Amino acid sequence: MHRSVFYLLWMGSVAGICQVSLPQAQSALNVPAAADEPAVASAEISAQLAEAEAAIVKSDWKTAEAKLAAWLAAHPSDARALFDAGYVADAENRLEDAAGFYRRAVEVNPKSFEAHVELGLLLARQGRPEDARLELAAATALDAGAAGAEAKARAWRALAQIDGKDDPGAASTDLIEALKLSPETNADTVLAGSLAERAGQLDAADAAYRRLLAKDANSAQANAGLAHILIVRKKYPEAETLLRTALDKTPDELVLNVQLAAVLDAEDKAEALPLLRKLHVSHPDNATITRMLAVVLAEAGDADASDKLCVMLLAANPEDAELLIAHGQNLLRQPNFPEAFKAFDKATQLDESNADGWSGLALAASKTNQPMFTLHALTMRSRYLPELPSTYYLWATAYDALHDYARAITYYHHFLDASSGKMPNQELQAKQRLMVLGGKR
Repeated sequence: MHRSVFYLLWMGSVAGICQVSLPQAQSALNVPAAADEPAVASAEISAQLAEAEAAIVKSDWKTAEAKLAAWLAAHPSDARALFDAGYVADAENRLEDAAGFYRRAVEVNPKSFEAHVELGLLLARQGRPEDARLELAAATALDAGAAGAEAKARAWRALAQIDGKDDPGAASTDLIEALKLSPETNADTVLAGSLAERAGQLDAADAAYRRLLAKDANSAQANAGLAHILIVRKKYPEAETLLRTALDKTPDELVLNVQLAAVLDAEDKAEALPLLRKLHVSHPDNATITRMLAVVLAEAGDADASDKLCVMLLAANPEDAELLIAHGQNLLRQPNFPEAFKAFDKATQLDESNADGWSGLALAASKTNQPMFTLHALTMRSRYLPELPSTYYLWATAYDALHDYARAITYYHHFLDASSGKMPNQELQAKQRLMVLGGKR
């Protein structure tokens, strides 16, 4: 398990894709009746809707809900009332009800800009980006009417966040459309940096984050974004300085603390372990921190403590190949070779392209006297990584165990040529076997 894997997982979890907020309280009152929307039939009925919307302004959701329910019972196709009912349900966290009302509003009036926007934002918060994108894209094609350019820009920005996950080019275009309608915000600059990074444009991302930091040196997102660029470029001392300076002002900022732990670990500094332990105590349910702590504990030689964390994580994610490999590596160190074999065998079935899994399986198979498995694992590993002295030795001993002495002699020689004193115990054994097999060194 590599520290970079967990760092990137962490960054993915804090990237903020589709982190959208509830609509502004006044927005429910900014939906004008469309030209094809039925006019209000009477002053009494108009007053009833006005009372509901007045209750919305006061955040008196129960009153608004009751009045809207009564109104909609008699007027089920009133797009404005349906939107208001959706807004109230949204504010009360009745998300399915809210989505239903917004959808009905869109069906009655497909040109309702705000209904499309709020339905899209709600779907995004529910983790349904594809559905959210359809609604937001529809909104950007409509006239925002009284909602104005700011509301239209808000739709484009939300669309940029969704597109940014899989299509940074499209997201950049979305963001440009938003900037045509309203001035650039700090959040826009952060998003631009993030999109550039996802597109592999590290220089552009670096420039965006630095531009924001020049205006706001305390921006946690800009500091985190720039730190990530520096970490990707392996500029660890510069990243450490940046993060320590930022943490002097915001010592409890979680992302910056996790990044500092990653940097300290990359620099092989002992401070990484106590920092991660502290973070784990304060955030025991944060899987990324737990994973990072497991890695650093293993690197520090505490396989037992590391494995307890891996087992805990595997209970929730039993099909996670990276966790299974970490678990297997800890079992090799404990040592518990049969269980290590099981862990690596499952990991390689889940992810055939993970060379670490095949390396571990080859060693575990050798330790449990399964030379055919050893050879298979080594063959698979060789598709992804070059040979090492240790793998040459495993090839040799596996062929030796299978009485394929010609190949065993060849690989013992490869091992001795590559090892050159790095593995003295195995070198002695290899020389002894060569003497027995008649392949003198």
